[in-house]
Amino acid sequence: MDDDLPRPKGDAASALAKESLDPYSQDELAERIMLLEAEIARIKAHRDKAAAHRTAADALFGPKS
Repeated sequence: MDDDLPRPKGDAASALAKESLDPYSQDELAERIMLLEAEIARIKAHRDKAAAHRTAADALFGPKS
């Protein structure tokens, strides 16, 4: 994938939000919740790492105006 290209409109979370949950069993829904919670944790960890990187860069080079 080329990082220079604009991101496509919409994202996976938007697509999931539109999906009907009616066909899923309670076990399937519980598994889906566990997977989504794991993905949320992964995203938060990445966000925190990026924020720490930005803070370190700002401390070294000063805040970007």
